[in-house]
Amino acid sequence: MYVIVTLSKLPQMSKVLREVTDELRRMFDSARSIVVLTGAGVSAESGVPTFRGGGGSEMWSWRGRPITELSSAELLATDPALVWEWFDYRRGLLKELTPNPGHFALAEWERRFESFALVTQNIDDLHRVAGSMNLFELHGNIWRARCLRCASTFEARETPLESAPACFVCGGASRPDVVLFGEMLPEGVFERAEEAASRADIFFVIGTSAVVYPAASLPILAKQTGAKIIEVNPEQTDISFLADVTVLGLAGEILPQFISGRAH
Repeated sequence: MYVIVTLSKLPQMSKVLREVTDELRRMFDSARSIVVLTGAGVSAESGVPTFRGGGGSEMWSWRGRPITELSSAELLATDPALVWEWFDYRRGLLKELTPNPGHFALAEWERRFESFALVTQNIDDLHRVAGSMNLFELHGNIWRARCLRCASTFEARETPLESAPACFVCGGASRPDVVLFGEMLPEGVFERAEEAASRADIFFVIGTSAVVYPAASLPILAKQTGAKIIEVNPEQTDISFLADVTVLGLAGEILPQFISGRAH
């Protein structure tokens, strides 16, 4: 495993690190199939509050209730109105936020490769706003609702909400279309992500320590099927031992540099 301080500091690097960086760019330029797994670290660069680690310490509770309870399937069953209030509060924090250069770089990658898939654990929709299309949202999307009667999904971007959105199809009550604690991932989305990971030449792990399953199994699968694993995080994580290359730094600073010299 190589650890690169940051691509932007290349002139200050040793000869060994420059050689590793050159090899990393050659790997990227010659790849035909790229899969990316992103986590909260990418969105945090846009100002999205995180709920794991120091950046989200002030958010561990809301109205005196722990977030693990507010975002749970159990509370949805007993008090769906409170669940909607909690998620609408979160939507209010997100509504003015915009994608950062890391989001836009990934959307550009998708346009430049024969095969590209972006798997995200984030629910904020910033990847889609930035232009990513082949997107697997493992944990759902905070700006969508799902009908509790007919299971139809629909956009629900109004915030603040006066009441829970009604289903556009049958008029039934709805819920946020996100994966709550105690729930399984949406049917089919993880299976498609696994299929993409198994075909990858390079698998990127960006802005996440990749310790939450089942998402954490994707880089392992990719490694087993021959992919190179490249990690981009501000510091080494539990996934670093698996990575072929770990690039230390912010996604918004590093990801655009991968395409800065790539021919269209």
